[in-house]
Amino acid sequence: MKTESRVELTLRGLVLGVVLTVVFTAANVYFGLKAGLTFSTSIPAVVISMALLRWLGNTTAQENNIVQTVASTAGTLSSIIFVLPGFIMIGWWSGFPYWQSVAICAAGGILGVMYSIPLRRALVTDSDLPYPEGTACAEVIKVGSGDVTDPDSVESSGKGLKAVLVGSLVSALLLVMVQTRLFLGDVAHSFRLGSDQQAPVSGFDFQLSCALFGIGHLVGISCGIAMFVGALIGWGWGVPHFSALHASAGDAGEFAHATWSHYVRYVGAGAIAVSAIWTLIKLVKPVIGGLKGAIASSRARKAGKGD
Repeated sequence: MKTESRVELTLRGLVLGVVLTVVFTAANVYFGLKAGLTFSTSIPAVVISMALLRWLGNTTAQENNIVQTVASTAGTLSSIIFVLPGFIMIGWWSGFPYWQSVAICAAGGILGVMYSIPLRRALVTDSDLPYPEGTACAEVIKVGSGDVTDPDSVESSGKGLKAVLVGSLVSALLLVMVQTRLFLGDVAHSFRLGSDQQAPVSGFDFQLSCALFGIGHLVGISCGIAMFVGALIGWGWGVPHFSALHASAGDAGEFAHATWSHYVRYVGAGAIAVSAIWTLIKLVKPVIGGLKGAIASSRARKAGKGD
């Protein structure tokens, strides 16, 4: 029976995936340093991939999947901004040595791939986790990579690229207006909670940015609410509390920023550290189960071949 050949691993797909990885990694690093979080690049990558590869012709869902798989590494690559600065904070590094940073990133990537092997059975095959982003990405590929004569498929691919282009133009226009002082993009104010010159301080800083709106759309409402609650705790309780413990009659803005930098920020870092350790503890059982399952499957295959 003759089966239809499917184009999957192609040079143009790899090149497009690498280009998207470079672009999205740079964007993720910028937004990670600016907003404290990164966004997943799978869905934006597959939308751009479908539009460009459809324009080149002879594309398939498998080829689009290769592109988004390559581009999805941008989200993990950009996570170095949350790791490498820690060496400076604890005093191990005074700068960012290039080759050591490359070695650490390479080791992290290899360990990630190695961990995915035993964890796949526990977290994917034998799990009921919904993986909403992966499911959504698969549905986007199904719709956008359909028959080129299908009006719905063509329209879906075109709408995706159009949304990306319109969003980029609107964001660029707003940035130009802010930089030329035609529009106010940042409102910040620090104040004392009382009439005393050594009263506790607090403040707020509101920024209007289409890029941040886009990140909020990608990371979802739950992550946005978590960040908002964290900001309320930090500036509604943390800064006033620690500034009251270390009263000063200096400028309110400088005092508030110093309090946040020297005290409140480490509370957030501690919360992240505890959650990371707790996650590792919870992964011990799935890793052991995954390794046992992989060993059992390997033995079963060998036994089958031996028969």
